[in-house]
Amino acid sequence: MIDVSDAVEQLTRTVADLQRRVGVLEGASRVQLPAPAQPTLPATALPAAEPRPLPAAAAIFLVLGKAMLAVAGAYLLRALAESSALPRTPVIAISILYAFVWLIPATRAVAKTWFPSAVWAITSALILIPMLWELTLRFRFLPDAITAVVLTVFVIAASALAWKHHFAAVAWVADSAGSIAAVILAIATRDPAPFIVALLIMASVGEIAAARHRTLRVRPLVAAAADFAVFALIWIYSSPAASHAEYAPLGPATLLAFGPLLLLIYAASATTQTMLLRHRISFFETAQTLIAFLLACWAVFAFWSGPGAIFLGILCLLAAAAGYAVTFAWFGRLHAQRNYHVYATGSLALFLVGCWLCLPPAVLALSLSLAAILATLLGIRTARMTLQFHGLAYIAAAAFSSGLLAWIARAMTGALPSSPGWIVFLVSVSSLICYAAVARSHGPHGDRWWTRLLRLLAAALAAAASASLLVWVLLRLTAVAVVPDASHIAVIRTLITCALALGLAWSGALWQRRELAWLAWAALAFGASKLLFEDLRHGRLAFTAASLFLYAVTLLLVPRLMHLRTHPRQPA
Repeated sequence: MIDVSDAVEQLTRTVADLQRRVGVLEGASRVQLPAPAQPTLPATALPAAEPRPLPAAAAIFLVLGKAMLAVAGAYLLRALAESSALPRTPVIAISILYAFVWLIPATRAVAKTWFPSAVWAITSALILIPMLWELTLRFRFLPDAITAVVLTVFVIAASALAWKHHFAAVAWVADSAGSIAAVILAIATRDPAPFIVALLIMASVGEIAAARHRTLRVRPLVAAAADFAVFALIWIYSSPAASHAEYAPLGPATLLAFGPLLLLIYAASATTQTMLLRHRISFFETAQTLIAFLLACWAVFAFWSGPGAIFLGILCLLAAAAGYAVTFAWFGRLHAQRNYHVYATGSLALFLVGCWLCLPPAVLALSLSLAAILATLLGIRTARMTLQFHGLAYIAAAAFSSGLLAWIARAMTGALPSSPGWIVFLVSVSSLICYAAVARSHGPHGDRWWTRLLRLLAAALAAAASASLLVWVLLRLTAVAVVPDASHIAVIRTLITCALALGLAWSGALWQRRELAWLAWAALAFGASKLLFEDLRHGRLAFTAASLFLYAVTLLLVPRLMHLRTHPRQPA
């Protein structure tokens, strides 16, 4: 005991000596000030120490551990549902509610930390989706419509909870999991209608969020899922009845509704983004609206082929008129050029589709020819190249629908051409009028490449139509004296081709039109190929010599004519 007391005294002296040395060192560096008297607090009022933050790795494992506990609870509920100890319906309802509950901690994570919110959202999806799969397909306890409703409510609840604090990870997980699950269940249950409705609602929720400045990158995934589901529906139910006997029966009205509803959702979203919110239309909105339009047209043709085509055509014409009005009244400003071009191109496509669906062939060609002239003149009047290109598109569509393009091919390369109808003459004259108007215009765009392209294409159609008509006229005049055979047709075509090249070269030099000079060279190239594949193979020697002579003279004169320059007349 004496040794122990001595050791304690020695230890006390050592500690006192250390305290004295520490005090000396602190006094050498700063002046010691008397510490203020601290109020004595009762033992129960002492402030609790603040918890020290966990390291990043520890926080991650903590979140993952809690998520695993949540999954374990889901397995416990599944075991209770399989047992007969409790009624199955309340247990299933509690299980679904249990999956929804884990969306709450996903939206209560620390701000600007995506990992915990994503983990809790994934946990909720991992609990709900397999549960719905088993209840719908394995146990056959939930009807398909109820399963679709649960998926829809899950996506809406996640979006609503994530709305306030911009938890994009929660909405991303919920939308992607819900849309993929809806597509898989639509295929597995052979009952696609309720799940397509769920996908359309999910797409609407995403577009509403985008309109409220909650744009999510998952929108293309939801749109792709909806597109695939509608495409599969139309593909399956438009096939013979024997090939889809295992699928749930659907009426024509139900089958027809999904495509137009998809188009309505994305067309309304694009209109809201561009007109009300004044945003530039994105590539996703443009492409998705086009895909939805094609699916809607396919649905109409598949399930309402008779009057549905005419009704769709009328709607397209009305939409084209509205699109043109919006294009030039709303987006005709420099800061909205993308919207301007997208809306203008969409209006052009709608007008062409509407005319093709509603009008008979002759009236269609006549209407397109008048629309081409009107668009070209209006574009020149208002100095809008877009309208002039639309006029070119309309005259090209008129040439195709009237048979002018096919008749040109027969007149210049085929057998003896038949007599053209009045609509061919009308479209040919319309093409000449359109090129004359474009060639004489002097807009603010000057000699830009798109202006030269417009004039080149318009001149090419007008020149080809004129040459074909001249070939037909000369053949009719030749038929008065002799019956024209292959040799006569070959010489006449060579003569018209050479005359066309000379006329284009001279006109291009006279009026300083570069596109006419290019077409002159194109006519020479066509004449050379024609000599090789027609005159030398099928013509007699005298006619072949005549064709070669004509082409040689043209080949000598065209370069000279291109370098001609007109000089102003000197006053007398």
